Amino acid sequence: MSGKHITDRQVRWYMASRKEGYTQAAAAARSGFSERTGRRIGTDPVLPSQRDRTRRYRTRQDPFAEVWRDELVPMLQAMPSLRTTTLLEELQQHHPGRYPDRLLRSLQRRVAHWRATEGPERELIFRQEHPPGLQALSDFTDGGGLGVTLDGEPFAHLLYHFWLAYGGWQYVKAICGGESFTALTEGLQEALWQLGGVPREHRTDRLSATR
Repeated sequence: MSGKHITDRQVRWYMASRKEGYTQAAAAARSGFSERTGRRIGTDPVLPSQRDRTRRYRTRQDPFAEVWRDELVPMLQAMPSLRTTTLLEELQQHHPGRYPDRLLRSLQRRVAHWRATEGPERELIFRQEHPPGLQALSDFTDGGGLGVTLDGEPFAHLLYHFWLAYGGWQYVKAICGGESFTALTEGLQEALWQLGGVPREHRTDRLSATR
């Protein structure tokens, strides 16, 4: 039975046979495996399906152990985006015959692990999605810097600005006076009349205008 996997059913049958009074050899024979396997099950009666089969050892020696820290890591630190094929070519040039092309996949896995655990931090980008018709925004901008004058005098005013997050459609209205709830509602109402529709959401960061 060497080389064959023991099933949960066999283990249960073996343990039941032992409880019924069968010897270790007889219980193993009834269950379809060797007495040696029976002794192992007797000391560790865990079902095969419950055993951790995760491999915790290397199947072969790391071919880049001698050059990883002294040669490859410095190159990656200097140029984190360096291609793995370039690293392998450098090794082949400095160590002829030691690093054939078949080791490329092994080196790729090693480099990927380094970039994930020791490489430079990557910039995180949280992309915002704006479905059509979902959101519109309003804001007020000081128009004093535009240099607008009336009868030669500077025209102090604000600009109410409305735009759609998805389509980019915009509406601007000059406001005489400061920010207020009245100015916000008037600007928003005129923008929606011009737009000919209403978005599902409207946002403004000028909360002082709602007081």
